[in-house]
Amino acid sequence: MIKCNVTVCGTITRSAQMRTNKDGKAFLAFGVSVVIAAKSGINKTFEISVAKDGGMDELNGLASGTRVEMTGVLTFHKKDDTIFLNMSAKNVSTANVSADDSVKGEIEFRGTVGNKIEEKTDKKGNPYLVFSAFSSEKDGEGYSFTWVRFMYFGQGKPEWLQGKCGIDATGELQLSIYNDRLDMTCRVAKLTQWEKQPYQGGENNAQ
Repeated sequence: MIKCNVTVCGTITRSAQMRTNKDGKAFLAFGVSVVIAAKSGINKTFEISVAKDGGMDELNGLASGTRVEMTGVLTFHKKDDTIFLNMSAKNVSTANVSADDSVKGEIEFRGTVGNKIEEKTDKKGNPYLVFSAFSSEKDGEGYSFTWVRFMYFGQGKPEWLQGKCGIDATGELQLSIYNDRLDMTCRVAKLTQWEKQPYQGGENNAQ
C-alpha cells in the first residue's frame, strides 16, 4: 500500500469530461502533466489521471492548457515496468497557481523491507538509517513490486528492523528522476513494525 496526501501544481493535458462510476455517480476526469526534476540527467514529465467529484458547471474551467493546483490523494499503479499516477482530488484551483510544477506532501507506506539497511551518521554525528522497501500489487497472473527509499533521521536501528520484515511508515514524500525512472523517497516521521499475514498468493491482498 502506497498512498500520498499531496498538493500538486501542473498543467491540464486532457480536458475534463464527465464520467460515471459503477454506482452511477457522476465525476470529473482529466489529465494533469507534472515535470519531475532529475537528480542527474534529464527531467521527465508524468501525466496524472485525476478524478474529482463535480458537475457540468466545472468543465469549462478545466480545459487543456490550464494551470491548476490540486489537493487530494495520489496513488501509484505499476504495470510491467511502467508506473501510472492516479489522483482523487478534493480541491482544484486555477487561481494564482505557481509557474513551477511540484508534488508535495506526505506518503503512507505499508510493505516489506529489502535486505540492505545502512546505518550512517550525518556531519554532526547524529545517526540515521537508509533502506528500501517494496509494496506489491496484483498484475495479471503475477505481482508487481514498487520500491520506495527511506531515510530515517535521528534514530538508531530498532531491533525489529531487519531485512524482509514488514513496516508501516509515514513521512515527507520526495519524488525525483534517477536513471530515467521515477524515484520515490520517504523522509520518515513515523516507523512501526507491520505484522504480515501468512502468505496467500501475494504479499498482502489488501495492498
